[in-house]
Amino acid sequence: MTGVVLADVMVSLKLLISAMPYTGLLYEMLRSAKTGDSKSSWKVLIMDKITVKIMSYACKMADITEEGVSLVEDIHKRRQPLPSMDAIYFIQPTKEKPFDATVACGARLSIDGHPSVYFGEIYQFLPFCLALDHNAFVLPSVRIASIIFMCITISALVLRFGLPRGLCRAGSLENVWGLKTLFKPGEGCIVIFLSDMSGKSPLYRKAFVFFSSPVSRELVAQIKKDGSVLSRIGALREMNLEYFAIDSQGFITDNERALEDLFGDEENSRRGDACLNVMGSRIATVFASLREFPYVRYRAAKSLDPNTMTTFRDLIPTKLAASVWNNLMKYKANLPNFPQLETCELLILDRSIDQIAPIIHEWTYDAMCHDLLNMDGNKYIHEVPSKTGGRPEKKEVLLEDHDPIWLELRHTHIADASERLHEKMTNFVSKNKAAQIHGSRLIAGKINKIIRESGLKDVGQLEQDLVFGDAGTKDIINFLRTKEDVSREYKLRLLMIYAAVYPEKFDDDKISKLMEMAKLPPDDATAVYNMRLLESSSDPKKSSLAPFSLKFDVHKKKHAARKDRAGEEVTWQLSRFYPVIEELVENLSKGKLPRNDFPCMNEPSPTIHGSSHAVTARSGSMPTPHSKRSRRTATWARPRNSDDGYSSDSILRHASSDFKKMGQRIFVFIVGGATRSELRACHKLSAKLQREIVLGSSSLDDPPQFITKLKLVNANELSLDDLQI
Repeated sequence: MTGVVLADVMVSLKLLISAMPYTGLLYEMLRSAKTGDSKSSWKVLIMDKITVKIMSYACKMADITEEGVSLVEDIHKRRQPLPSMDAIYFIQPTKEKPFDATVACGARLSIDGHPSVYFGEIYQFLPFCLALDHNAFVLPSVRIASIIFMCITISALVLRFGLPRGLCRAGSLENVWGLKTLFKPGEGCIVIFLSDMSGKSPLYRKAFVFFSSPVSRELVAQIKKDGSVLSRIGALREMNLEYFAIDSQGFITDNERALEDLFGDEENSRRGDACLNVMGSRIATVFASLREFPYVRYRAAKSLDPNTMTTFRDLIPTKLAASVWNNLMKYKANLPNFPQLETCELLILDRSIDQIAPIIHEWTYDAMCHDLLNMDGNKYIHEVPSKTGGRPEKKEVLLEDHDPIWLELRHTHIADASERLHEKMTNFVSKNKAAQIHGSRLIAGKINKIIRESGLKDVGQLEQDLVFGDAGTKDIINFLRTKEDVSREYKLRLLMIYAAVYPEKFDDDKISKLMEMAKLPPDDATAVYNMRLLESSSDPKKSSLAPFSLKFDVHKKKHAARKDRAGEEVTWQLSRFYPVIEELVENLSKGKLPRNDFPCMNEPSPTIHGSSHAVTARSGSMPTPHSKRSRRTATWARPRNSDDGYSSDSILRHASSDFKKMGQRIFVFIVGGATRSELRACHKLSAKLQREIVLGSSSLDDPPQFITKLKLVNANELSLDDLQI
């Protein structure tokens, strides 16, 4: 990129160095204003809706304040001039904000940078009202009614999303009746930045500008064109940070609508391509920030037969792989210190490879917390009796990576976690440390109570029996008849698992009978029907054309979606289930992943593997590669050697100093939402394969969230509020 200094940033996000939260991003960006001729001790941090999310995943407000930031501002809102202070801009390099504003029935709108939303049928009347307002022959009473109607609808928009920036700056509501101001393309971050810093009275003394992704030459030229702005720029850099770290080995691209945009029955290739392009760009920033150049492999599209047309859904991994590859080629050509040879592996999949993982009950401590409790992110709020005898007080329990007890227990079975917490409580009471684990023990007790009172063990057993072929239609019918008090959600999840295991039994009439037997409302049937949209066309056994029948044959062959894994010991009840990616990643690491089913965008380079290695890679027996760099050993994989018999005290004590040689990283990206069981599998495989396995996805969904999103696929109207479970 001409004229722009590129930062050699090793990201401080939890993805890479969770034990050192002040390095990387914070050092590079927040401390940048302390260099050079900067005289301000306090700074303003200005971000947009995407970068504020990135920052919130990386650090807390206290971390930002400690680095000298006294004020955090939204670039799209009106701000107070502070000409004596320096400003740090962490923004997307956009010239215009995204808009798609057709006012019609079911129209999709994006206002002030808010994600696209369906406003529903009410807005189809707006053009009609506008016509009435400008028609001199319409009776005054009708015109007044139309104006009142418009006031109500526009007020609803303002209350829901706030006034667009253009209206705020103008200080008036001119053109509101024509909706010209409300629906015109909004100002992008770069346009607003130039407005802030140009002229004789800039908002800030000096600007240190950091872009979340590559900035085009056109926009660089636009910035350089204004001499008054150029002299006030202290830094202009590309950070390549447009992903969100959710875990020490997990990230998301924040494409919450991927299921709707990509897997709907009514294919919209333009919308789907736009979604995949954004996703591909954000995935590429992961590799740019980590200075990794991957082999890009993906699930290939396979039709049921030569006469079957390949659909957009079939091509999702192929299209995303192409998008990622195109972005990587740009980084390879233009980004300093970007590897020229492959250093890791990337496997791109979509949700069709495993329909069961997002729905089945996962029995680990982490998954149970987010599935059964009303969590706000990683925060659990509970009430305790007031010491003064008044209303109960609300207390917060944070389940985060800096908590060693959480790191130790999060991937253990809930029964194991409960036992360990009890032992710790007994041990810590003697050391006056009981308060450290009181919150975790309270949460575990709440989960166990829900399991007992809801009959979840019986549900979980039937779920796993269905998956492993030990139960079928007869068992589902018997369960629905005898367990009428089981919750609506549990019954729905059972039927969705049944539909995933027996996709050939889709039939509207029979499924409706099963739904009626379960006493579920008709709208829940949508989730079951939409399971068909996630069927993989690469599996010829999965066809929605086969007839559905409630008749069963006790002598028929066992029908299973999983097989018990050889050598895997099941210690705890209801822990048989494993996600499909566990097998895929192991096969990839061993060089046994079929190239026909999972082709590679770039064939292995002879100079890095040698000619003999390249040959074995194609034959499916490539030896495990090793990185020349030291990798941080994952904290969950350390031996338990602390004074209380567990690893809690030792985890953070040695987090920044425990290094060992590990093989090249493996990145797995799942389009359509990842699950906590898949994240757990990546942690498990890192220890087993001695390679850091990093999971990426468009979103991280707990079962209630995934089911709600699946219901909304193909819905005529959509509300973001519906996604709040």
